[in-house]
Amino acid sequence: MPKEIRLNAFDMNCVAHQSPGLWRHPRDRALAYNTLDHWVELARLLERGKFDALFLADVLGVYDVFRGSPDAAIAGAVQVPVNDPLLLVPAMAYVTRHLGFGVTCTVSYEHPYTLARRFSTLDHLTAGRIGWNVVTGYLTSAAKGMGLDRQPEHDTRYEIAEEYMQMVYRLWEGSWEDAAILRDREHGVFARPDKVHRIRHDGKYFALDAIHLCEPSPQRTPLIYQAGASTRGRQFAATHAECVFINGPSKQVVAPIVADLRRRAAAAGRNPAEILIFTMITVVTAATSAAAWEKLEDYRRYASEEGGLVLMSGWTGVDFSRYRLDDPVRHSRQDAQTSALEAFTIADPNRVWTVREIARHAAIGGRGPLLVGSAEEIADQLIAWVDETDIDGFNLAYALLPESFADFIELVVPELQKRGRYKQDYAPGTLREKLYGPGRARLGTDHPAARYR
Repeated sequence: MPKEIRLNAFDMNCVAHQSPGLWRHPRDRALAYNTLDHWVELARLLERGKFDALFLADVLGVYDVFRGSPDAAIAGAVQVPVNDPLLLVPAMAYVTRHLGFGVTCTVSYEHPYTLARRFSTLDHLTAGRIGWNVVTGYLTSAAKGMGLDRQPEHDTRYEIAEEYMQMVYRLWEGSWEDAAILRDREHGVFARPDKVHRIRHDGKYFALDAIHLCEPSPQRTPLIYQAGASTRGRQFAATHAECVFINGPSKQVVAPIVADLRRRAAAAGRNPAEILIFTMITVVTAATSAAAWEKLEDYRRYASEEGGLVLMSGWTGVDFSRYRLDDPVRHSRQDAQTSALEAFTIADPNRVWTVREIARHAAIGGRGPLLVGSAEEIADQLIAWVDETDIDGFNLAYALLPESFADFIELVVPELQKRGRYKQDYAPGTLREKLYGPGRARLGTDHPAARYR
């Protein structure tokens, strides 16, 4: 049976997310990113389009690898300024009833005790529609902002993350029993102390001796997203993630990552079919194919190829300003997102990218593919991506905000629905239940968090 395509909108609490320079376009509204009206209107739009979730990226730190300075990022608003994404969620949840929210938070710079409380609070306020995108960080500037000389090595960051997950699972799943809450007004007993358990942990990176501060929320553990595509990141995802976000410029790059993630999930004792895998994609569509290509040419007049190189330099750890535009890009070991450089080098041996080509590619849509065409053409391509790579859906990035999402909802969503590849309406329940079915509000028994109940 063909897969029903899952869809997240991909955004960030900043001026320019994946398409640097396009904030200058007269129809773009991203300059209002620091107002609640902007986010409330976006949430309402996405719910009309039956999007599963708004996936909010985040970084601590600034992109300062390009030319060894943050100046280009600051001048072009390349993911800076960037505000806290978590604070947006309650307002958007209040004006929606079904839209989920996946929010990126790094395990490298916040103690598990406080993060666990923050996500439990959001799970209550959203009626179980919150997800956590677990990342380990990749910017040295973020480490320096937290008082460190440099960030830990790539694989060490995942070692820290493993211990981190043990702690938050114990807080969310093991501190308060289901029978702890009484709310007994007559006898003046809100909760049973014997059903609330102290969590003690004395590990290599963290220590804790406390009860979780929140009563059990609808999902307890938020829906777990993970965005690591390196070898170590895939192993972490196969162990912990319910939804995995991967990146790649082509099907040839993405398909082997998907197969490897499912193989690793099966080896970890999990159902590989239940790991929902999303890849980033940007769509430019219009009523006709010709109109869509005209729209793209209009966008390119505002897109910043230098901004694309600022992003790629930060993602890969390679300062692309040191190369000539027609130089081929070669693989090297860096301590940023190792998968980012691999995707444009060794992942597809049949394609050699030059710096110029990477700059043009990243200027609209970042590291993912750019699809252009009519609704019918876009639907054909999206279905082909799902059927040929075994992904489950897309993190849909935008060129213009909210135009890219509005065009997709008006044109592509009805076409996918007509073909039986996109939901007609939301399922009831929490975010996890909407993705996995009724009665699945909590993590399954094959998930490592279940052992802490």
